[in-house]
Amino acid sequence: MGNDSGVPAPGFRTQFDAELDQLRLQVDVMSIRVGEALSRMRTVLATGDQEVAALALAADDEIDAMLVSLTERCYDMLRRQSPVASDLRFIVSVLRLLEALERMGDLALRVVKHAPELPSGSELFETLDSMADIAQELFRTAVGAWSSQNFQLASTLVARNQDMEGHYTRLLEQILRLEGPGATQIAVSAVLMGKALDRIADHSVIVGERLQYLLTADPAYLASEVR
Repeated sequence: MGNDSGVPAPGFRTQFDAELDQLRLQVDVMSIRVGEALSRMRTVLATGDQEVAALALAADDEIDAMLVSLTERCYDMLRRQSPVASDLRFIVSVLRLLEALERMGDLALRVVKHAPELPSGSELFETLDSMADIAQELFRTAVGAWSSQNFQLASTLVARNQDMEGHYTRLLEQILRLEGPGATQIAVSAVLMGKALDRIADHSVIVGERLQYLLTADPAYLASEVR
């Protein structure tokens, strides 16, 4: 409870800081789980390993459960604590981060589900494999920047995402050249996988720009979220 000046009592602030630290830790754990999902995605794309695919499907439920649990925690903290501006930005940014993480997990699972349709050794495979590598690297950069609160690292994501855009354009050109039996199914799967990888990269950029907003309070960094 606050005192007459409106400033929270020391014990109240200490408790709230502890809750914020716990929230940061749990977000890091969810980031690790999503990173594992992307690693499984790479494995299934490269090898077609169905045991790993089954693990990816089961692990997605854990990511979904973490989203629900941590979202409820954030809303509870907002309800109980009436946080000051910087803390409010942090909690609201965490809510956006949780959404992006969960979505990246879903997109990785989409790649896992469609990977068996892709002919190994084809030019489509090589392009999608490169896109998966870029998506994973952008994700690692984004969550690394968030965990360390590194503004400069986060600021590199937009430029690095341009490489993904080039690969996606190349993928579409390759799809248009497909012909023969099964071409339609391969094309559909390739488009879905390529778009999923492209969106993982986009969500990584959003994580980085949400961190930049958190650190500066400049709403210009939220522009990618409405594109």
